[in-house]
Amino acid sequence: MVNSTAQQPNNTELTDKMNFAELFENSLKEFEDNKIVKGTIVQIDSDFILVDIGYKYEGQIKSGEFKDVQGNITVKEGDIVDVFIVRIEDHDGHVVLSREKAALAKIWDLVEDAYKEKKTITGKLISRVKGGLTVDIGIRAFLPGSQIDLRPIKDLDSLVGTEQSFKVVKYGKRQGNIVLSRRAVLEEDRKSKRYATVSLLDEGAILEGVVRNITDYGLFVDLGGIDGLVHITDMSWGRIKHPSSLANIGDTIKVKVLKFDDEKQKVSLGIKQMTPDPWENVMERYSIGAHVSGQVVALKEYGAFIEIEEGLEGLVHISELSWTRKIRNASQVLSLGSNVEAIILAIDPSKKRISLSIKQLEPNPWDIVENSYPVGTILEGIIKNITDFGMFIGITDGIDGLVHISDISWSKNVKHPSAIYSKGDNVRAVVLEIDKENERFSLGIKQLAPDPWESVPVKYPKGSKISGTITNITDFGVFVELEEGVEGLIHITDITKAKGDAGSSEMKIGETIQARIAHISLENKRIGLSLINLEDPEADAYKSYVNNPQVATSNLGALLQEEISKK
Repeated sequence: MVNSTAQQPNNTELTDKMNFAELFENSLKEFEDNKIVKGTIVQIDSDFILVDIGYKYEGQIKSGEFKDVQGNITVKEGDIVDVFIVRIEDHDGHVVLSREKAALAKIWDLVEDAYKEKKTITGKLISRVKGGLTVDIGIRAFLPGSQIDLRPIKDLDSLVGTEQSFKVVKYGKRQGNIVLSRRAVLEEDRKSKRYATVSLLDEGAILEGVVRNITDYGLFVDLGGIDGLVHITDMSWGRIKHPSSLANIGDTIKVKVLKFDDEKQKVSLGIKQMTPDPWENVMERYSIGAHVSGQVVALKEYGAFIEIEEGLEGLVHISELSWTRKIRNASQVLSLGSNVEAIILAIDPSKKRISLSIKQLEPNPWDIVENSYPVGTILEGIIKNITDFGMFIGITDGIDGLVHISDISWSKNVKHPSAIYSKGDNVRAVVLEIDKENERFSLGIKQLAPDPWESVPVKYPKGSKISGTITNITDFGVFVELEEGVEGLIHITDITKAKGDAGSSEMKIGETIQARIAHISLENKRIGLSLINLEDPEADAYKSYVNNPQVATSNLGALLQEEISKK
C-alpha cells in the first residue's frame, strides 16, 4: 500500500510551484512587450556563453557573437549585456537568446525614432551602388545620388570611407529598406548658418569661404549658408585664362564683399580688390625711358603685351620690335611665356596703357648708315630681291638699299630688272638718298657713269645735221637714236612737209637717216629733229656758228676748204 502522505507534495513545494507559475506568466507577458532585455553573463566557454536574464531564466548565445575581428571574446563573467529573446522553450527557464538581434533591434528603434522625431543619425559611406551610395549605420542603408549633397558631385568615390550625418526619409522594417538624405542635413545646417552670415555681408567686408563650384566665368564660394560669386574679372588684376588656375573646389579662400542684394540673395565677391590697383601709383614706380622686364602674356597681329607686374601690362607695337626686320606678326619674333626686356616709351594711367619698345634697347642702325654711307658714296652689295619696280641690295645687317628701275641704266629701256640682273649678283651702286625717318635707302647704278644728256648741247648744237637709226615709228612721228641713251623725234608734220604725206611710210625701223637738230630740252631730255633744209651746207655752218662758234668755226673752215678745192 502506497503511503499517500509520501506521494503528496508538502505545502512548501506547492507554494514554490504556484509562485513560479505566477512569475512565469508575468515574465512571458513582459517579454512579449519588450524582447530586448539586460542579462548577466554567468559562464563563458569556447562555444557558448550563458546569460541570466532574470526570473530564473537562462539562455545560451554562441560565443562568436561576442568576438572582435581578431577572434577575441570581448566580455567576461559578470558583465551585463543587451540580448534579444528569440523564444522561450519551456517552463524550466530555458530561452533562446541573441546578442546580434538585440543590436539590430536597437538600430531599428533608432531609425524609427530618427524618422519620427526628424533627428540625424551617423553612418559610414562604404561603397558605390547604382543610383547612389551604401551607408553603414549598423545595418545597410541607401543614399540616393540626389540626396548626397546640395549640388551634384562628380567624384562619388571621394566620399567613400567618410563618416557623415543623415536624415531618415523612408524606411521599411519588414523589407529591411532604409533611405537616407545627407542633403537634408546640409540644407538644415546651411539655413542655420545663413542668418549669421547675412549679418556680416556689409560692402567691403573681408570673409573666408569655401569654393563650392568653378565655372568658365568665375568661382562660387560658400560663405556659410549663402553662396557668393567671384567673377573672373574680379579674381586678379592680371590676366586669368580660367578660374581653375587660381583655386580648386574645396579650397578655403578670403574674399571681399563687393555688393549684396538682400532681396535676391545675391552676393558679388572680389579677390583682387583686397590688394591695391597697380595702376593707381604707376607714375611713381615707372618713368619714361626706364628699362623693364616682363613676360609675354598675349600676342596679337599688331604687337605683344608684356606683363611688367601682376595687373600691369605694356604693349610693344609691331613697329617697335625691330629696326630693320619687316615684321608682319609679333609671333614671328616672340612667343607666349617668354621673358623679355623693353624700354618704356609712354604711360597713360587714365587709359591704363603703357607703350614699350624692344628695338630701342639697341642703337638705331639707320644712324650708323647715315654716317657711314653719305650721299655719293660708291658701294658694293649682293642683290637680295628683285621686284617689278627695282632691286634690293644688301648694305649692312638688316638694311637694304633700293635701286629703282629708272636708276639702272641711262640708255636702256629696262622693262624688268631681271632682264639684266639675277638675285645673288654682286653689283656696284652709288648712294642717292638716305631717308632715315621713313627708313629708305636709295641707290643708283646708272649714276656710276656720266649722264649722256649733259654733253648733248655740245655734241648736237641746234641746226646741226646728224645721222641716226630709226628705232620706232608712231602715228605722231619717228624716233631716231643718235647714240646709246640719246633719241630724237621727227614729228609727223615735219616729215610730210619734207617728203609728202607718204613720207613716213617709206621709212623703216633700223634704217639710218640724216636730220637736223631743231630744238633741245635738257630738262625734259627731248631732242626735236627735222628733215627740212638738209641740203643747205652754208646754212648749216652759219647756224652752227651762231649756236656754237668754236665748233661751227671748224665746220665753216672745212666747208670753205671744200669750195676752194672744187674751183
